[in-house]
Amino acid sequence: MVRQLLRFTGVGVVCTVSSLALYAFLRPWIGPQPANAAALIITSLMNTALNRRLTFKITERHRMKRDHLNGLIVIAVALLITGGSLGILHWINPDATVADELWTTTLSGFLATAVRFTMLRHWIFRRARHR
Repeated sequence: MVRQLLRFTGVGVVCTVSSLALYAFLRPWIGPQPANAAALIITSLMNTALNRRLTFKITERHRMKRDHLNGLIVIAVALLITGGSLGILHWINPDATVADELWTTTLSGFLATAVRFTMLRHWIFRRARHR
């Protein structure tokens, strides 16, 4: 499990940096919630593919579509966590800056990451644990 956590962390760092960059790029044009959703969906698809291959060592194409469809549920949970945190931020501080939003999505992203690892390991890719 330690190796899985290390690989998962590496994938997470790449996806988090990508997500923050996408958010910062999209936010001026489409607003905070749509930018968060777009960045999260795009990077979560990348995250599922990378974790499938690198973290859980699943390389066969069998069940790939199902894994990605189930990954959409994981994305929805992460979107609830990060989108909810943005909603709370704007409720508390309607004049929040982009930097405030980036900090909020980063911090709430840590919780979403823990939930994502748990869901991937114990639900979507549980078959990899029995190899």
